[in-house]
Amino acid sequence: MKELYDPRLFPLSEGINGEDYVIATYYVAGGSQADLVAKSAAIAIEQSSGSWFAVPGETEEVRSRSAAKIIGIYSVPNYELIAQVPKDEPRAFVLRAAFPWINFYDNIPLLLSSVIGNISSMPNLKLIDLEFPPSYLAQFKGPKFGIAGVRELLGVPTRPLVNNMIKPCTGIAPADGAKLFYEAAAGGTDWIKDDELIAGSPAFSPLVDRVKAYMEAARRADAEKGEKTIFTVNITDEVSRLRDNALRAIEAGANALLVNVFAVGYSGLRMLAEDPEINVPIGAHSCFGGAQTVAPNQGLSTETAQKLIRLCGADISLNVAPSAKFNALLEKFVRVWHIGYSPMGNIKQTFSHAGGGVTPGMVPYLMDQLGTDFILGVGAGIHGHPMGPRAGATAMRQAIEAVMAGVDLTQAAQSQPELAAALATWGIYGVDDYNKLYDIES
Repeated sequence: MKELYDPRLFPLSEGINGEDYVIATYYVAGGSQADLVAKSAAIAIEQSSGSWFAVPGETEEVRSRSAAKIIGIYSVPNYELIAQVPKDEPRAFVLRAAFPWINFYDNIPLLLSSVIGNISSMPNLKLIDLEFPPSYLAQFKGPKFGIAGVRELLGVPTRPLVNNMIKPCTGIAPADGAKLFYEAAAGGTDWIKDDELIAGSPAFSPLVDRVKAYMEAARRADAEKGEKTIFTVNITDEVSRLRDNALRAIEAGANALLVNVFAVGYSGLRMLAEDPEINVPIGAHSCFGGAQTVAPNQGLSTETAQKLIRLCGADISLNVAPSAKFNALLEKFVRVWHIGYSPMGNIKQTFSHAGGGVTPGMVPYLMDQLGTDFILGVGAGIHGHPMGPRAGATAMRQAIEAVMAGVDLTQAAQSQPELAAALATWGIYGVDDYNKLYDIES
């Protein structure tokens, strides 16, 4: 019998104890005459107990305990006859492999090394999902607050939240940023964050100075509007400085934190989220994530990444909006929201933060897709408003209120000058040529 056909490598999913395995699902493509069974076995062996050549140390005991198992191979299209297979086109298939999680326990770097390690160098292989059994999830604490906790902190039980990121993105001093913060908060923004491009403690904006200035602006705005504002200060830095940044920010008054999760790593996020001294919500920004996810046939899927972000404790996570600045696929946008929102064992929900070119004119479209349990992230759509950032934030709130009341935006704008100015500047998605606003993909 051919070694790579060994049935011990190919149990049915019904034939394994699901509590002992993390299931990885891949898109794989090979040559037109590829042996999908042998290729699948080679992938599983490479990423678990074996190597490219049989070694004496891989005993039956070792293989039984640690070898990955192939539980599904699905050719796409699902050919049945030799005559159906094109001679000059690649073969594509979906592969499902069960990895014994004893191999990597709760070690996220080792998990990634196992499920998408050496094989990430193969062409046409993408990790599209990871499935975790309750026994694996139980090792993680996940978000401290989740959707319910963030809503409770803000006292906003139902409507979508409004987020704003201070613009300019970077190079701005605390005093100048605080002026913009105050205006955006006073206009009705619930949650304001540092941009992903200002983080830690740069010379022009020391961390503690920035927190103190912005939180004072928040106090003034909150007293004026009668609502609370959360500020997520971006503490992204060398991993050795992350915890110290977090504790100094909290001591200075910060009521939330932000990290560029792909830059500091999932374990950097987890370290912060599971620290008992860090008792504020944590937001995760996805910048640099595209380097891992955007290739259609390579890397890992956005859904997989977002599942790991939730597992490692983000209370809030960026979800790139569809048909805006980066033109994310609607199906990806909705699935990422599902991954933050749907039950996941003992792990709390992660608030999905729709961002990347959002203006008041996108509110009906986005709420039509997701309802009310998400966050609208608006940067230039607030700070670029022709009447100023206060009016920009007010326009966002007006758009949300109109949609929740079942009122058309054009009609609502007749009595609300802030909304009217926003619509005149950027238009309404699905009515005007909304994509004219951006040239990133041109």
